[in-house]
Amino acid sequence: MRVVVLGGTEFIGRRIVEELVARGDDVLVVHRGRTEPQDWVACEHLHVDRADFGTVAADVRAFRPDAVIDTIALSQADVDAVLPHLPEAQLVVLSSMDVYRAFELLKAGANGEPTPLREDSALRVGRFPYRGQGLGLDDYDKLDVEPAYLERGGTVLRLAVIYGEHDPQRREEFVLRRVRAGRTRIPVGPGNWLWTRCYVGEVAGAVLAALGNDRARGEIFNVGEPHTHDFGTWIRQILAAADHEAELVEVPGELLPADLAFTKAHVQHLLFDSSKARDLLGWRPAPVEFGIERSVRWHLENPPAGADTDFGEDDRALA
Repeated sequence: MRVVVLGGTEFIGRRIVEELVARGDDVLVVHRGRTEPQDWVACEHLHVDRADFGTVAADVRAFRPDAVIDTIALSQADVDAVLPHLPEAQLVVLSSMDVYRAFELLKAGANGEPTPLREDSALRVGRFPYRGQGLGLDDYDKLDVEPAYLERGGTVLRLAVIYGEHDPQRREEFVLRRVRAGRTRIPVGPGNWLWTRCYVGEVAGAVLAALGNDRARGEIFNVGEPHTHDFGTWIRQILAAADHEAELVEVPGELLPADLAFTKAHVQHLLFDSSKARDLLGWRPAPVEFGIERSVRWHLENPPAGADTDFGEDDRALA
């Protein structure tokens, strides 16, 4: 296939491009040119700010893509800048589990949404979930993105929490910083919260399964691991992958370091059901341990700056 990827040089988009090239597709990556990986896979590049996409639309059409994958549509402005200029091709856009009402309830400390969440579960009532939080995401809302792509017959992939190589958020770092520091006791809360995750390589697999698949057109799919362990078990899986032994010691919530807040008791779970993607797309994710082992290995070999001396808040609760 001939595939255009919007974004495509960082984390999820990067992995998608690598998998496309590995299977022999011709790929054009359209991005700003600020984070182009060195010694990367062989593919074409086109540099432009998203807001100026119209200036390169003719070049994108000249590539004659069979499909366009949009990895960075975050707002209505992002849709307006790109979608009207895209050629007739299969469209795939990455969305998020934060569109669900359950996410909104979680942030409010409330509950009421049954899980697992399916594609027809209730959506958020409120808008702009990160506005005013200083994250540079005041206009972010995937609820502004999904309808426009669906109207064009596109495929929407709602992603769970993604971890893996090159993850800028370093999802496992709350454990790995303590592994590097040699901690043998880690303070935790009850650790029973369910929050569906997914390895970045499996996300790329879901995208590839959607490409060229008529059953994907105009559909929404949840993309997450088929079986989700609670947070306490996930910590133990990370420790096992790091070959590090540590005791998890339950402490009162007010004594937990901020980076361990996810282990507190939460009344609303964010548990996904991804069976639609498996049934209609034939997506077959590998066992969870496969991704955890690869992700942990990469992050141990590529620690964040200052990781050897600054591993996060001191675990004073264990003193």
